Amino acid sequence: MSESIISADDPSASELSLDGLWFKFRSIRLLRHDGFQPQLLQAHALILANQGEGTITIHLDTHRLHGDAVRFIEPGQTIAFSEKKGEGLEVYLLLFDLHRDEGVSKEAALPSEIDIYGDHALHQLCESLMECSRSEHMIERFKGQSLFLELLTWILLHRRHCAANDSRTALDRTLSYIGANYKEVITIEQLARMAEISPKYYVSLFKKTYGKTAMDYVKEVRVNRAKRLMLQEGALLRDVAYQVGYHDEFYFSRIFKKEVGVSPMAYMKNRKQKIVAYSASVLGQLLALHMMPYAAPIHPKWTSYYYANYRHDIPLHLSCYRFNLDWETNIDALEESEEPLDCIIATDQLQPPERDRLSQLSELHVVPLYSMCWREQLRAIAEIVHASEEASTWLERYDRRLCLVRERIHERLREETVLIVSLYQDQLYLFPSSGMRDMFEELQLQRPVGSETYGANQSVTPEELAALDADHLLFNIRQESVTLHYWEELRTKEVWQDMKAVRRNHVHAISSDPWREYSAYAMERMLEQAYERLYDNRT
Repeated sequence: MSESIISADDPSASELSLDGLWFKFRSIRLLRHDGFQPQLLQAHALILANQGEGTITIHLDTHRLHGDAVRFIEPGQTIAFSEKKGEGLEVYLLLFDLHRDEGVSKEAALPSEIDIYGDHALHQLCESLMECSRSEHMIERFKGQSLFLELLTWILLHRRHCAANDSRTALDRTLSYIGANYKEVITIEQLARMAEISPKYYVSLFKKTYGKTAMDYVKEVRVNRAKRLMLQEGALLRDVAYQVGYHDEFYFSRIFKKEVGVSPMAYMKNRKQKIVAYSASVLGQLLALHMMPYAAPIHPKWTSYYYANYRHDIPLHLSCYRFNLDWETNIDALEESEEPLDCIIATDQLQPPERDRLSQLSELHVVPLYSMCWREQLRAIAEIVHASEEASTWLERYDRRLCLVRERIHERLREETVLIVSLYQDQLYLFPSSGMRDMFEELQLQRPVGSETYGANQSVTPEELAALDADHLLFNIRQESVTLHYWEELRTKEVWQDMKAVRRNHVHAISSDPWREYSAYAMERMLEQAYERLYDNRT
């Protein structure tokens, strides 16, 4: 592989089309585990890994993230990060505005990714930019504008010019081959020859690049294709197995159950019911019952966990934008569907015209969201879909796990106190969601003295939060630009830094998904996060 640093007068630099572009730096953040929640970008972004490796998901596509490349992302995109296990990923997220001179084409822009020779100088520039952006002095903040341009210049001058046989390009070719030929016999030796590297190096490089083995990826492609084939009327298991590359349907069944969690026959049986989960909480209840709906709210930001794990299983993706402001679009999509719907399950947050139109589409079942606890909702939905036995089994298993987690957390915390706090815009709220309150009660955590005078979802000032003197904070940061800006400001204030939980490194980040959802499946995920944060002390 031949590489070279591009000089300022290199002809290939003209491909960047920088003439007529103006940049204005807005902010820089260093993201760690607590900042990896999906977020919607309102400005242009520059992404750079400070340390470790992982992946970045931009809208629907996932890309490798490492220290030898930077990414530029257009506004309006949803992004999320995932770290490679044990890598301790840290990511710089820089936001900026980009303006074009009049008459300059929109094609004049930075590329989506630039390979670089990363070194200490680049990270030193980022650190200096962080210091300037946080300064109380206007001149220092203004200096950040020139540092940002210096950072851009450094990146462009240290671009790597790689030959066509770059190993990652070769890996991408094998990925495309697997996607097109998954039903054929595929071997490591065959893929390595295609990539023009040794089988041993191919295995190592594939795992390092994509976080899974090549054969695991082959299985993933086959299983996802099988799921789509199972949607067809009259699909037979042996035919599905054959069409995705397995000549032994029993071996295929074992592979499928290991990958999906249920047998192919159970999966196909569940899919015969065309159920619409009209909200994320209904989806969470159905998944606890091992029921896969035909339609549900699926989005990489608003329902990130369900999007990552079930987008291939749910044929019709409904919008879930800001408490279903797009309900008319969703009903239009259901009306246009050629599949006859068995039933629609919704919560009682429907608007009257929305409810009327849904009732005309299919049998509508409305489950109270707040006057029923999540356990009652689960049993009510189980009755609708004829899965009451599955509900009882799930609850028994959950309660056994709850007892174990509660016991271990109490052993670790002893008499230490805990508060659940959410930051939204410039306000701190105590126990703002039903799920947070229920999980706190089910774990029988101890509140600090004086906190009982504050009601659920009541806002508190940083000074009031400090006065409560909790030993631990389970801390949720809503992923909106106003909130994130205030969080950068709050964490530098003396009142925050002097809090007992902050001094002792006992501020444990919790994500909006699942802590702001209210369903059995969300409660199970909250339980595991609480265990990780309060017992394993993973922040």
